[in-house]
Amino acid sequence: MQIAPDTELIEFQNWTLRIRKTTHHVSSPQGAPRLLLLIHGWTGDENSMWVFARDLPAHYWMVAPRGPHPGQPGGYSWRPRQTDDIGHPSYDLFLPAAEALMKLVDAYQASAGLEASPEQRRRIDVLGFSQGAVMSGVLSMLYPERIHKLGLLAGFLPSGMETLIARQPLAGKHIFVAHGTKDETVPVERARTSIELLEQAGAQVTYCEDEVGHKVSLPCLHALRKYMHE
Repeated sequence: MQIAPDTELIEFQNWTLRIRKTTHHVSSPQGAPRLLLLIHGWTGDENSMWVFARDLPAHYWMVAPRGPHPGQPGGYSWRPRQTDDIGHPSYDLFLPAAEALMKLVDAYQASAGLEASPEQRRRIDVLGFSQGAVMSGVLSMLYPERIHKLGLLAGFLPSGMETLIARQPLAGKHIFVAHGTKDETVPVERARTSIELLEQAGAQVTYCEDEVGHKVSLPCLHALRKYMHE
């Protein structure tokens, strides 16, 4: 895998992170670089998500953490390995990693000096692929006040979130979802069902669907970048 240029690999509070600091003197409307959290999929790592980071807004300070659990047959995962739930994990399996990720965000923002104001500290954007999209969805339900923009790529919402969804934590939020109709890893029907759940949670969803497998098509990448620039 080709390492993304202009990035740095660091160890921070027992996490392995690949980061890209903003290289432009360009600020978000809030007056400071906004942190973009890049969450990789199952068997991925801190190098996996940078293909999606091309041409995103210059003010983003990007952080790609390595998942805390070993994946099979390699790489890393955001939940412990289970043998009885392959493809259908429940929300509670992602909860510890979600809580740990938000603590990481708090600590890293403070360390990097990205706390221009309390409001700035509490707002990040999140982009996740496959299992990383699952993690991103869990984060949005648990910490809706912390997340501004959310991109869910080739993923789904796990089971067991009915109580959270009923509270409509995503009211007023605009979310981007992309999926392939030929995806054999996460069937497109699961993505469509997840969109219904996101809408029940109050979100406005922009959905890009294309005839590809477990990846994001070029038209959907263009749509993602447009969403992130808005």
